[in-house]
Amino acid sequence: MRERSVIVHPPTGRAGRQVWVDGRRVGLARSLGELTTLLHRAGWEDLDEVDVAELPLIEWQGGGPEVWTSWTSPWPTSPTAARAGTE
Repeated sequence: MRERSVIVHPPTGRAGRQVWVDGRRVGLARSLGELTTLLHRAGWEDLDEVDVAELPLIEWQGGGPEVWTSWTSPWPTSPTAARAGTE
């Protein structure tokens, strides 16, 4: 029996991470939940998010299961912080 493979590519800005299963692109994931859904569609129905995060067959490139975006906002995160510098 052939061993299956999953490659989760590095994040591409806010778009998420490309996912390849057994040598074919199956989609783009922006979260562990979306990755789990893609794997279900690819025939891995018995996995949940914890399984996916810990599955040794998954090759995580550019960060592990906690990394989904490489995009960082150049603006303050709250309206209060934005106003603080202008008054």
